[in-house]
Amino acid sequence: MAPNFEFQEWWSKEREIHRGTSVVVKMENPNWSMLELQSPDDNNNNNDGNNFSAQDKVGRGKNARQLTWVLLLKAHRAAGCVAWLAQGLWSLLAAVKRRVYFDRRINNGEEGTKSRFYRIIRGFLVFAVLMLGFEIVAYWKGWHFSRPHLPIPTTSALDLQGFLHSVYSAWVFTRAKYLAPPLQILANVCIVLFLIQSLDRMILSLKCLWIRLKKIRPVPNFEYEDSDLEQGAKVEDYPMVLVQIPMCNEMEVYQQSIAAVCNLDWPKGRMLVQILDDSDDTEVRSLIAAEVQKWQHKGISIVYRHRVVRTGYKAGNLKSAMDCDYVKDYEFVAIFDADFQPNPDFLKRTIPHFKGNDELALVQARWAFVNKDENVLTRFQNINLAFHFEVEQQVNGIFINFFGFNGTAGVWRIKALEESGGWLERTTVEDMDIAVRAHLNGWKFIFLND
Repeated sequence: MAPNFEFQEWWSKEREIHRGTSVVVKMENPNWSMLELQSPDDNNNNNDGNNFSAQDKVGRGKNARQLTWVLLLKAHRAAGCVAWLAQGLWSLLAAVKRRVYFDRRINNGEEGTKSRFYRIIRGFLVFAVLMLGFEIVAYWKGWHFSRPHLPIPTTSALDLQGFLHSVYSAWVFTRAKYLAPPLQILANVCIVLFLIQSLDRMILSLKCLWIRLKKIRPVPNFEYEDSDLEQGAKVEDYPMVLVQIPMCNEMEVYQQSIAAVCNLDWPKGRMLVQILDDSDDTEVRSLIAAEVQKWQHKGISIVYRHRVVRTGYKAGNLKSAMDCDYVKDYEFVAIFDADFQPNPDFLKRTIPHFKGNDELALVQARWAFVNKDENVLTRFQNINLAFHFEVEQQVNGIFINFFGFNGTAGVWRIKALEESGGWLERTTVEDMDIAVRAHLNGWKFIFLND
């Protein structure tokens, strides 16, 4: 924006009419210098005539121009601040709108429980805003509600003091006689549980240090080489593996997970991929089915399954997939969540641990977040997950051959699943449930920390 030169002319005329004193303007920006606006008296002392010299006029015009730019700079900063506040307010309102209307679908004009719940939230929000506005108006208007004068009979001060003392004495007696003992017992129990948990964490940490110093880790009886198939190795040496990916409305990540599983380094005739889609969105279902069909055309053994009756959540989805007739032809099953991207050598690094170890039911692999360094929250979550893997699961896997299944990135022996009762729809923590039942049946687990 160019400066206004009419302001400069007005400034010059005003300086000629009103003779002022010297003014020094100190600029905050180091790129600006200090300016001195001299009065006409100073020029008269240096010149015999009443008119300013041409050089003084040029300097005065230059000073006015610089002052104009300063004012424009201040105005620009003020406008930018207002725009920033407006943008922040707009973003806040947009976030509130997304929160309120998130996952709200048009379902043939029927409103479910979620819709009613959101209506209650909106109504409460509107009521709170209206009451806040009424409070502000009442404050500025000076509206004050006085206490109504009702003919309530009052007692004497002595009687009231005695009554309050009696109530307080009764409360102290009740608290000491009936409330304090059970609360003290509960506090003692909590202290004991805290000490037990602290001792458990200390022992696990010491065992983890011992594992690190001794470099203890599970070692398979043999390993698959990358060039085995190229050198004519028997395909029968690779067991039949079923790979399952349960998902539900995973529009953002289904392509990456399906592509990663289809690129596993394993003989194509010895592996079958099951895409277990529980999505209730027809658009998402069509996209996932199209992705499966694309990989089928590339020669990958992959099938798409969608349940009409979606009961049991993830456990019900896995149970339905294991009820297929062709599952009996497979020896192991690898399970991945929809947002996982396993390395191509995942099966080659997990399956060998089952060789010659008939009591082994599960090989759990360690995994990490892709966006662990995105912000402070993801870093804290990664620290928590690292402790869970490095200390809890690694130590329990080395010393007692048992830990909680993570629900993903693990390979199960199908025989162990069947003998332990399979996936049960009674719980939403199906991973821990099946792990406990398998451990009670005598099966062992291995955790790969690398």
